[in-house]
Formats: sequence, structure tokens, C-alpha cells
Amino acid sequence: MKLRDYMMGLGSGIVIGIIASQATNKLSINRSPELVLREIKNSFKQEGPIDGSWIYMSPEPFTNEAIHTNVYKGGISRVRNGELEQFEFSADTKTGTVVELVKV
Repeated sequence: MKLRDYMMGLGSGIVIGIIASQATNKLSINRSPELVLREIKNSFKQEGPIDGSWIYMSPEPFTNEAIHTNVYKGGISRVRNGELEQFEFSADTKTGTVVELVKV
């Protein structure tokens, strides 16, 4: 009887572990848009001061050739050598990696 109880407990534990693992893999945890913007601003600050920045709080679908992901879109502006420079970016919602940067 004790071996049977042990095997039932072990089997239940394995099944629960497999279900929890699959549920965790299916969760898509996005980084906060504020954190993504802060990291991008810090990268730009290494080259000089920033005048302004913005980011859309809602993810948008992004496709570029074979890349399909959700992104946050935003922008940075700065004055460099007396001229205003403006950039728009698309950053991956899961990693915060900039997948597109365009000088406007």
C-alpha cells in the first residue's frame, strides 16, 4: 500500500510539473513600455542630451521580411551640432531590442 501511494504521488507530481511547464512556455511576458523607453534613452544619452521622447503604450504587430513580432513604437529628439535630430523606433515588446530605427 505504501508503494502504491508513493507511485501515485510521484505520477501526480510529474503531471502537474509538465502542465506548469507548458503553461509557462505559452505565457508571453512583455516588458513595460516605460522600461523599454528608459533603456533606449540611456543609449542615446551616451552621445549627448535628449530634448524629448515618447512611446506608445500598446504593442503593435511588426513585420520585416521574415521577422514577425509585436513592438512598441516611439521616438527620440535631440539637438546635435545646433540642428534638431528626430528618430522613430520600433522595439520588441519581449526583449526591448530595437528592431527598427529611422531618422525622420
